[in-house]
Amino acid sequence: MSPEEATLLAILFAAGRAVGLAELARGMGTDEAEAGRVLAGLEARLADGGHGVAVERVAGGARLVVHPAHLAAVRRALRPRPPRLSRAALEVLAIVAYHQPVTKAEIDAARGKDSGAVIEGLLERGLIAARPGRPRRYLTTARFLELFGLSSLEELPPIPEAGLPELRG
Repeated sequence: MSPEEATLLAILFAAGRAVGLAELARGMGTDEAEAGRVLAGLEARLADGGHGVAVERVAGGARLVVHPAHLAAVRRALRPRPPRLSRAALEVLAIVAYHQPVTKAEIDAARGKDSGAVIEGLLERGLIAARPGRPRRYLTTARFLELFGLSSLEELPPIPEAGLPELRG
């Protein structure tokens, strides 16, 4: 492993989240093109699972994850629990993700019930954010993309035939 790859590995390990190319380049003391080249090399080096970890590209950056070949062992040892989201939270997230930016009134109309507490919970978890202004409009965040393993919103699955409720309000 090159010293540059070791530096990127250390940054990704320490961050515990997706890190953008600008941050990686700053940590390496180089430009984004070079950081991208080194990241691609590190990604290829870790791809076979021999080191137990892999580079995953999400939310416009890269993060360190357990390599799929080692997930079963990690689950047996640590029994990790994914964050629990209620049905209501998943409903609101779906509405926001597919219709953003969206107002609380539009979310409430789509669900047929008040969503204030659910929205506040999602804001606290960092899964959605409010755009300043009146009325407040909600958008998904990079944390949302990370949690669901998406690089961008374009990777959202297609809406099922039953569809999402139409926004009224």
